[in-house]
Amino acid sequence: MAEFGRSPSSYLKLPYSFDLPRLRAELVQLEASEWIRHFNTNAYVKDWLCLPLRAVDGRIDHIMPVNEGNFQDTVLMQGCPYMREVIDFFQCEKTSVRLMALQAGGMIKEHRDDGTSLEDGITRLHIPITTTPDVLFKIDGEEVHFSAGDTWYLNAACLHGVVNPGPFARVHLMLDCVSNAWLEQVFLAAGWIARPQPKYDDPAIHDGNVHEVIAMLRASGQAAGLQIAHRLESIRLGHQVTD
Repeated sequence: MAEFGRSPSSYLKLPYSFDLPRLRAELVQLEASEWIRHFNTNAYVKDWLCLPLRAVDGRIDHIMPVNEGNFQDTVLMQGCPYMREVIDFFQCEKTSVRLMALQAGGMIKEHRDDGTSLEDGITRLHIPITTTPDVLFKIDGEEVHFSAGDTWYLNAACLHGVVNPGPFARVHLMLDCVSNAWLEQVFLAAGWIARPQPKYDDPAIHDGNVHEVIAMLRASGQAAGLQIAHRLESIRLGHQVTD
């Protein structure tokens, strides 16, 4: 539950830093690889490129946003022992792991990646490898620089975008992690504030439409629908609800 008077965390710097020269040396080895343009070409200006290090079935051509499947390291990971060490440092399961490059002068337009937050089960971590101080995220209206070699959490379900006005490509190692107790403890120690739970469990249901939802469920006549309607009505009236 979110703490009173403090906003839920849209981003967070974690207390872990890594060896930039070693990360950059391995990045140089990968520069000649087949980087893939991000599939949503309307979402950015200049090139936004991906290099999968872990993907569904270990495919080096798979960059689609999925959280289920047989995730395996790609062949590119074999030549990146230090990146492998960095990834293994985080005591959680990983789905996709990628290098993400935003070219000099590039911009990623503001957007949301629904379901990509600690609370939703997929925790997205960024470790910048090459960046400059003028590379800025805009996260729910706030400008933030993700410093090189450090570990940053982005609640990608928030409205966010990036600008890179500098002369060099910005490259991040990006990990999609399956949320677990270890991550939650690390986040809490770093000052993370969870978003409040939706009043009616489903964030799509709120005080403005709950009457309509209850009426539709009751009209269905189905036992499951009637049970949900009763639960929603109890919450609306402030009665104690037991599962």
